[in-house]
Amino acid sequence: MFAPSQEDVRRFFCDVAARRRSGAPLTPLQDVAAHWIVEHPEYATDLADIDAALAAVFSVDDGRTNPFLHLSMHISISEQVSIDQPRGIRQAVELLVARRGSAHAAQHEVMECLGKMLWASQRSGLPPDGEAYIDCVRRRATGGL
Repeated sequence: MFAPSQEDVRRFFCDVAARRRSGAPLTPLQDVAAHWIVEHPEYATDLADIDAALAAVFSVDDGRTNPFLHLSMHISISEQVSIDQPRGIRQAVELLVARRGSAHAAQHEVMECLGKMLWASQRSGLPPDGEAYIDCVRRRATGGL
């Protein structure tokens, strides 16, 4: 299993942003990351300077989203949907996209469900509950939060 460090993740996104700006070729994973970078122009400054990115601290108290975590979650959800893992996530996300009319808006709702699942897993010490995650996405797709 691949477990990148915080520095690895930040370098990856800064590199993808630089490659996209310069028109350099991208790997398939970089292409997915570039898509989400384009969807989040508010992160351009965070991704433009690797030294600043490596030194940045994103605290909940500051009221600012960590762009690297946010983009990583977009990639995770995109990968989950592409391989339908956990089984049923693809259909649940597709229904939510249809309801919202936007893959981007739908992914932000899926992120909330993913975050809840991970929080519950960490709190309980149990493995992540994929069924609860999918149920959360399905509820959002059908209008029940």
